[in-house]
Amino acid sequence: MNVGCRSLFVVDAVQGVRLPVWVLYPTRAPEQLEQFGPYPVPVAMNAPLDGGSARLVVISHGHNGSPWTHRETAAHLARAGLVVALLEHLGNSRSDIRWQGTAANLENRPRHVRLTIDALFEDKQIGTSVCPVAVAIIGHSIGAYTALAVAGGRPRAFAHEWPDGQARPISVIQDTRVRALVLLAPASGWFMDAGALADVDIPVLMRTGELDAVTPAFHAELILRGVRHPHRIDHRIIRGAGHFSFQTPFPPAMTNADFPPSQDPAGFDRRAFQQELNNEILTFLRTSLGMAARMP
Repeated sequence: MNVGCRSLFVVDAVQGVRLPVWVLYPTRAPEQLEQFGPYPVPVAMNAPLDGGSARLVVISHGHNGSPWTHRETAAHLARAGLVVALLEHLGNSRSDIRWQGTAANLENRPRHVRLTIDALFEDKQIGTSVCPVAVAIIGHSIGAYTALAVAGGRPRAFAHEWPDGQARPISVIQDTRVRALVLLAPASGWFMDAGALADVDIPVLMRTGELDAVTPAFHAELILRGVRHPHRIDHRIIRGAGHFSFQTPFPPAMTNADFPPSQDPAGFDRRAFQQELNNEILTFLRTSLGMAARMP
C-alpha cells in the first residue's frame, strides 16, 4: 500500500485563520517524492483513497513546530490503512508564533483538532471512508496537552499566560469521538488542579524520554496520577531518549548543533527508535480503535 496525500484548509472563525491540514491515507496509486517545505516525502498527490471504514488519526505537533516533523509516523500509519491528518497549529507553529505562551494558544489548539475532525468527516472525498466513532490523537510535547484537553482534560492557564496576570481555567470542549491517545514527551503542567484529568477515560500510549530536559518525569507522573483509570495507560520510559527523539529524523541540511530538535543525547539512535515507535503506535491503535490488520 502506498501513501496518498491531499491538502486542505480548515476555517477557525474564532481565531480568524484558515488552518493548513495535509491528509495522508492509503492508496494504490504510485508515489513520487514531493517537497513540503524542507521535508521530502514520497506520496501520491490527490490520489484516490483505497478502502473504507478507515480510522482517523490527528497529529498535534509541538510548540512552534511543524506537523511534518512526524511525517514518517504518519506515512507508516497511512500504509497500514489509517487516515492521518497533519494539522498546523497557526499561532504556535514554525510559520506563525504570534500566540506562543498565551492562554489563547491553549484554547486554540484543542479547537483546531475538533474542527479538523469535523472537516474530515464532512469532506466529500474522505468523509465516507472514515469511521465516525473511532478517532485517535497523537500529540508531542504541547501537542500532548492538546490531546488531553480534547479528550476531557480541564486545563488551567498560568498567570503569566493571561493578559491580566490572573491564573484561571481554560475553556475547552471534550470530543467524545476521540477513543485513543498517543502522548509523546507530554507537556501536562496545565492539568495540576485536582480532578483536571478525571474525565480522560480512554486508552493511552505514553512514551517519555529518560533524558528529556524540556518535559521531565513529573509531566508523565501528573498524567498517571490524574486520569481516572491509570491502568489504561501503557507508559514506557525510553532509555537515553531526549525530548525531540520522538520526531522523525531531520534532513541532513537541518541536522546541526544549532537546531536542538535535530539533536539527541549522545549515543541515542533516533532512526532505529523511530521504527520501533511507529510499530508500537500502530499496534496500539489497531487494538484501541478496533482495527483488523490490513492485508496487502
